[in-house]
Amino acid sequence: MTIHKPCKPPKDAHPTWYEIRKFGKALRFRTRWTIIEFIGLETKSTKEIYNHLINNGEQLTKQGFYYHLQELKKADIIEVTDYIEEGGGAPEKIWRLKTRTIIIDLLKNNDETCEE
Repeated sequence: MTIHKPCKPPKDAHPTWYEIRKFGKALRFRTRWTIIEFIGLETKSTKEIYNHLINNGEQLTKQGFYYHLQELKKADIIEVTDYIEEGGGAPEKIWRLKTRTIIIDLLKNNDETCEE
């Protein structure tokens, strides 16, 4: 049996490593990719996203679902753009894709320029 241990940064980790790690943590689950693909270039409500996942065979608790949304939000991949006020409860969030392309400049912390 293989035991997976969380990846801890080395003591001398480069700042860019943390950026790469942030995206790696956010994108490591298929459920999160499904959320990204479902939102696409549109906006979707929390309820629409959850129903899409359940209708496509995901077995998620509400708590697990909200955890996936928060991890994508924390990595700046999705964001809340609006709220729907319904009834007397908390307003429903409307989500959109904030980051469509991830570019990591391996030289951004380097004072030297690179010529091709």
